[in-house]
Amino acid sequence: MKYLVTGAAGFIGNFVAERLCKEGHEIVGLDNLNDYYDPALKDARLARIEHLEKFTFVKMDLADREGIAALFKTEQFDRVIHLAAQAGVRYSIENPMAYIDSNLVGFATILEGCRHNKVKHLVYASSSSVYGMNEKMPFSTEDAVDHPVSLYAATKKSNELMAHSYSHLYNLPTTGLRFFTVYGPWGRPDMAPFLFTDAILNDREIKVFNHGKMKRDFTYIDDIVEGIIRIQNVAPVGDPENPNTSPSSSKAPYKVFNIGNNEPISLMSFIEAVESAAGKVAKKNYMPMQAGDVPATFADIDSLKNEIGFKPDTNIQSGMVQLVTWFKEYYK
Repeated sequence: MKYLVTGAAGFIGNFVAERLCKEGHEIVGLDNLNDYYDPALKDARLARIEHLEKFTFVKMDLADREGIAALFKTEQFDRVIHLAAQAGVRYSIENPMAYIDSNLVGFATILEGCRHNKVKHLVYASSSSVYGMNEKMPFSTEDAVDHPVSLYAATKKSNELMAHSYSHLYNLPTTGLRFFTVYGPWGRPDMAPFLFTDAILNDREIKVFNHGKMKRDFTYIDDIVEGIIRIQNVAPVGDPENPNTSPSSSKAPYKVFNIGNNEPISLMSFIEAVESAAGKVAKKNYMPMQAGDVPATFADIDSLKNEIGFKPDTNIQSGMVQLVTWFKEYYK
């Protein structure tokens, strides 16, 4: 089949594009290669897959309405895996319009492309951040998510609502995946696993927010990719008998799933895993909670397991060994 994978130079999109190519599909990878973080890392990710026989790269911004529309019309994609977005909770506090352009306008161009070109399934990235200050654990897709604490979270919640409207109005099958703290080799430099690895290996202090009283459901990249690959083969179908009382399913061909490790660990245990993998002890600077952050995340993944027969299970110790090994090689 022919796929559009957006965010192909990004962390998750790069691995997904590689996996699909190796399975024999034709992939158009799209990215705008912005400078939110080091573009050299994005270029290096692209270099991993540009040589693959069935991969084509297109540099384009999601908010380019005419460009995206023309791309869809020319390529006639069977499926779309939309992983491009302006990421980061903290950056959204300082640069809100970047999130409007990429995550709202950009998502609308993708939806329109799918609608007008009979795409058979749109899988898109949502985020655990939509749960906001939800104190009920674990986070379930049956929970209300009406109180985001960052604009980034609000845009991801908006994506789910936009997707549902297109599923309802145009019978477009859509699946949203709420990712929980994805990490691993080639990961994002603005996230704690990368930041802590960099600081510890280079004898700099790490910032331990909320004085270490945090928990995160860290999810290894290979598990995320496996979940995406499996779920994109299961396009939702409308259910006329659905009472429309569940936030995660509908009468329309629409589904939302959590994808996380289902095993939150404390920030201090995470730091110990980084220290063990790095063979060095961290210099710690204990700090208060940051604006837009939440104290804990924990994914209920029962519906995902039931749908695709898979659950992420890579433990933080082995995952961090892989990240640190890659980091040392890449930055040697």
